[in-house]
Amino acid sequence: MSDGPTSPDNNAEQAEEAVLEDVEVELAIEIVEELAEVAAEGELATELLEDLEESGAEGPEVEALEDELVELAVEGEVAEEILEDVAELVVEEIAEEIVAEEIAEEIAEEILEEEILEVLDEDALLDEAAAAPLESPYDRAGRWFVVHTQSGYEKKVKQNLEARISSMNMEERIHEVVIPMEDVVEFKNGKKVVVQKKVFPGYLLVRCNLDDDSWYVIRNTPGVTGFVGQGAKPSPLPRKDVEAFLQVKPEGEEAPKRGKPRLEYEMGETVRVKEGPFADFSGEIVEINEDQLKVKVLVNIFGRETPVELEFSQVAKL
Repeated sequence: MSDGPTSPDNNAEQAEEAVLEDVEVELAIEIVEELAEVAAEGELATELLEDLEESGAEGPEVEALEDELVELAVEGEVAEEILEDVAELVVEEIAEEIVAEEIAEEIAEEILEEEILEVLDEDALLDEAAAAPLESPYDRAGRWFVVHTQSGYEKKVKQNLEARISSMNMEERIHEVVIPMEDVVEFKNGKKVVVQKKVFPGYLLVRCNLDDDSWYVIRNTPGVTGFVGQGAKPSPLPRKDVEAFLQVKPEGEEAPKRGKPRLEYEMGETVRVKEGPFADFSGEIVEINEDQLKVKVLVNIFGRETPVELEFSQVAKL
């Protein structure tokens, strides 16, 4: 008989080593395929033997063929048995891998649950912080009063007053001195810039427990010209004014953040034209185009109000 496929016993050893010793998967697949081929040839040889017996053929050639078919059939049976053993080993390994994967998934789920809980805890803390009511400056100790100062010297007067508070040990009665500021959009050299300006030039806000001593310290500070209020007694500011001047949002609205800067010019404001054919004319602003840096001004020409479009740089406040 000519050279046949590799012996099933050798294939069995190689297949077992491939499974048990975890050799390269490609090699194991080749061996299993070869065993399957031997098993298929053995099954075919068995069928041919049955057909040969049924035919009743005799002679030396028939006997030689019969011997070769018997050998192939036996090898096929052995290959089938080996394949079954290999399949069991593979199934066991697959089962172990499945169990390992399930354990890994359980561990991953536990880790994920812990991470989710941590995130939820962080979110809950953030929500609590966000839900916490914002402190209003009105609720701080003392009351807020408006103090009139020399215009243009607000910062200097603030420094003078704070120095007097410290030197005269009045910190427990005069708590805070503020110059209310706001962002204002201005246009310089054709460019839009945001600058901080005083909300009330010539005024300070002072938070204090007003009595004769604190009144004396404030009133006699260089640069202070008096308190704002009806009659001789200063009037404290109501809550809505304090929160508006110091940029506090009402309850229920978003947390306070610096709003959109106020434009230098406002609708309805009267301005003077600085340059161009309408120089020295005055008129009311009826339209503001922030994107194009232009305003539309109603200019009185020969007794008739005419809308004129001008650049921001061409007008000035009166």
